[in-house]
Amino acid sequence: ISQGRAAELASSMARHSQTAADRLSVIYGLTGITRRHVAMLDDGHLIPDEVSASPEGPSTAWRMKRYEATAGPLALEAASAALDQSGLDPKSITHLVTVSCTGFAAPGFDLGLVRDLDLDPSIERTHVGFMGCHGAMNGLRVARLIGRAEPESRVLLCAAELCSLHFSYGPDAEQDIPTALFADGAAALVGVPRAEASAQPWRVAASGSCVIPGTEDAMTWKIRDHGFEMTLSPQIPALIREYLKPWLTAWLERNGTNLESIGSWAVHPGGPRILDAVRVALGLDKAALADSRAILASHGNMSSPTVLFIIDALMRRDAPRPCVVLGFGPGLAIEAALIR
Repeated sequence: ISQGRAAELASSMARHSQTAADRLSVIYGLTGITRRHVAMLDDGHLIPDEVSASPEGPSTAWRMKRYEATAGPLALEAASAALDQSGLDPKSITHLVTVSCTGFAAPGFDLGLVRDLDLDPSIERTHVGFMGCHGAMNGLRVARLIGRAEPESRVLLCAAELCSLHFSYGPDAEQDIPTALFADGAAALVGVPRAEASAQPWRVAASGSCVIPGTEDAMTWKIRDHGFEMTLSPQIPALIREYLKPWLTAWLERNGTNLESIGSWAVHPGGPRILDAVRVALGLDKAALADSRAILASHGNMSSPTVLFIIDALMRRDAPRPCVVLGFGPGLAIEAALIR
């Protein structure tokens, strides 16, 4: 749907006054998003009338039932595409890493992937849950460590998020910004032994993490009676400008490189202000984050899958390496990966 249509839906579902609806229109217009995907949409409506009687919208139980029904097919579509692109026999995949922070169910969509992709029943599974927007990077770390420990392993990584499940229906203006930014999506990749990779493989060479002290309340993701509730402090861009460069510079040096040597950037687009803060903090030119802005514009912030969309865009145009991947999440945490 277009971002304009998303603003109309947000205004109608929250039963806003005209003044509030006008404010929403402005907020949605400032996100840099032109369109996004919403798995919750049914015949043009987000929620059936019979389950939206509460001013705060449907219960978390109803939202989780929707997650159970929708996350699996979305993950399957992404994972199937990744497997097809790899050319591998599904039975040859030795490890499955799944990522999601927008729903809970057991068995989860990982077992659905094992069944529907005809993966080996003895495949080793790891789920990275509730880690927020940088969750796929935590999944990449798991996949990389599996590869180092078991060099012949073949790892399927799949991240799937249904952020629209948690759109706010109440009058809390603080929830307007997350609702304006977040969208639904899934992405997957296959990691193989270096000997089996393409002539110029993209290889995760290192990963890093830094929790900024005293920022536990800057970004939160809490389970409430009517969905999961996100808080985003307006101080996040300032925190990134203050803390990112010193930590990233030291981390890159430990991994044998520096800021000036980085050929491309895959920065999670938490929003336009986040991207602006990264660019200013690191002294990058505007073109350096063009891929991140393009994915934000065409897909919105899909939480964990988003950086995989950006990496895919960089790979398709054979962007120069090394590439640094950056994401930010509850903590306030910085996650990084170095791809060579």
